[in-house]
Amino acid sequence: MIAYIKGVVIQVQEDAIILDHNGIGYRIYMGNKQGIKQNVEYTIYTYHHVREDAMLLFGFTSMEEHNLFLKLISVKGVGPKTAQNMLASCNYKDMITAIEDSNVNFMKKLPGIGAKTASQIVLDLKGKLVAQEHNTQVMSQNLQDALDALEALGYKNNELKGIMKELQQLEEATTDTYIKTAFSILAKKKGV
Repeated sequence: MIAYIKGVVIQVQEDAIILDHNGIGYRIYMGNKQGIKQNVEYTIYTYHHVREDAMLLFGFTSMEEHNLFLKLISVKGVGPKTAQNMLASCNYKDMITAIEDSNVNFMKKLPGIGAKTASQIVLDLKGKLVAQEHNTQVMSQNLQDALDALEALGYKNNELKGIMKELQQLEEATTDTYIKTAFSILAKKKGV
């Protein structure tokens, strides 16, 4: 509902900030308030959480952190406060790496996360965060063309995400080379 709010921070509280936007003060719950200073203007990316007894705004200083938060709360057993505490206790890049590497022990060390929930997070999110991690990298046109061709041939998006790292190691390859390499990698993964 509310994607972001741009305004001046009036107050930094223990678990939230008060952000003034055109004379309206928004209480935005933030786990990671490092670098947030009073009387400075910020753009805060928000998640509007509606419950039977409350309407809460959760905020993030980066879109990447916001997107990871949305993925985390999609996992059964992880609510907004738990997800926010997880993100407050470690860098979002470290969390993505831990999930992609199936590092359940790392996940169990995060606040409010037990063995069962840590395993569920890895199970639900592994492979779904690679695209987020690689969005910041510039993808060559040849690689993009190859991925489009593979998708047109019926390969699923999550299959292609699973081989992205290997394909990106081919520097300045032609579209045909990317496609042939993808076929080879996918065949090996299927045991052909």
